[in-house]
Amino acid sequence: METLDPRVRFLWAAGALVTAAVLGAAGFALVRFGVPVPGTGVLAVVVVVAVAGAVLAVLRYRVWRFEVREDSLYLVRGVLTRTDTSVPFVRVQHVDTRRGPVERAVGLASVVVYTAGTRGADIAIPGLTPERAGELRERLRDLATESELDAV
Repeated sequence: METLDPRVRFLWAAGALVTAAVLGAAGFALVRFGVPVPGTGVLAVVVVVAVAGAVLAVLRYRVWRFEVREDSLYLVRGVLTRTDTSVPFVRVQHVDTRRGPVERAVGLASVVVYTAGTRGADIAIPGLTPERAGELRERLRDLATESELDAV
């Protein structure tokens, strides 16, 4: 099974640091406006959120795997709740690559697979190099087209 690019850990950890910073700013704003919240408690929450986010990023990276099989895309992910997903190519509607500003800054991309069925039925594979994301998008598109022709 294929793993994600190691830089995705920094992306996920940075997200946790931003969350910790926002919580810290909100907590210190409460202290500043006289709400009886201990400043050391706010600092402790910020530290716990930042450390937990960094640890979670490492654990997520260690679990996240995907594989393009003969008839489906198979994904394994999740730290507390492990999720194994098999997406049959016959269910694939279309495939996109996505690169947000933070992903571009780190040099990463995601592949998003949209499936038939329920609303919001999409699978994202994060933490890929732009080249790998493009190759994977094209391969998944071709396999989905082949499976559609075979189903007819």
